[in-house]
Amino acid sequence: MGSRHAWGYGRQVVSPRCEGSATLRDQSLRLVLRVISCNLNGIRSAARKGFFRWMEAQAPDVVCLQETKAQEHQLPREALDLQQYSAAFVDAQKKGYSGVAIYSKRAPLRVVRGTGMEDIDAEGRLVRTDFEGGLSIASLYVPSGTTGPARQAVKESFLDRFIGSLVKMKNEGHPFIVAGDFNVAHLDIDVFSPRSCANTTGFLPQERAWFDDVIERVGWVDAFRVVDGRPKQYTWWSGWKGAWENNLGWRIDYQLITPDLAPAVRAAAIYRDERFSDHAPLTIDYDL
Repeated sequence: MGSRHAWGYGRQVVSPRCEGSATLRDQSLRLVLRVISCNLNGIRSAARKGFFRWMEAQAPDVVCLQETKAQEHQLPREALDLQQYSAAFVDAQKKGYSGVAIYSKRAPLRVVRGTGMEDIDAEGRLVRTDFEGGLSIASLYVPSGTTGPARQAVKESFLDRFIGSLVKMKNEGHPFIVAGDFNVAHLDIDVFSPRSCANTTGFLPQERAWFDDVIERVGWVDAFRVVDGRPKQYTWWSGWKGAWENNLGWRIDYQLITPDLAPAVRAAAIYRDERFSDHAPLTIDYDL
């Protein structure tokens, strides 16, 4: 992978304590790229709950955040005091809504804010960073359809258009990670009950077919599933009573990678020991 010289980190990998998820397994000293992705459901709320304390303890190289729900001038102190990281934010025009960010230990050569779709970019849903050595990483927040048919139509319109963007990204010919909240559970094992979820936004047949196309036709790889094929590995839980406690969840947060990165995936973990949001952080280690 071309980013070896760009990152150049050798670290003793220490597994975070994870409940109901794959652990970060390899304890040997090696060069590794650690990428964390998490929908914070509000960066200020997550900061109060200890997200940035936990994040710094994981020593990630890149952190992709979604649903920051804050303009840059509203960022909490914890989000600004990360002196060892460069940060790139994209905010929604509407205050307290959507928003994405990327923190990286290495300053990117280029930051691209937005998708090029005017309606979507007004909602602050994509930021991309390109690094020395040919690695690109994007933080993505796909629209949700939970509020009704109008927003479901917005979501499906975005998915229809964005698959073309995924084709272009993959065809750039270098390692690429698209990390974030896709608001779609792909497989039956990615929801707590395929039967009861079958008619719910996020698990609709057309949404799952879109994900099939992304994986099978376009050729992206679900990095988590490279190392963990188990069911009941979820990243989001609804507000229903007992959903979190009984692990009645959905796996809708992903790190999609170009095929050249698939052999580099070494470990993945979903962190549940603390709760910073209605989503859990997803950590994936890549050997360089």
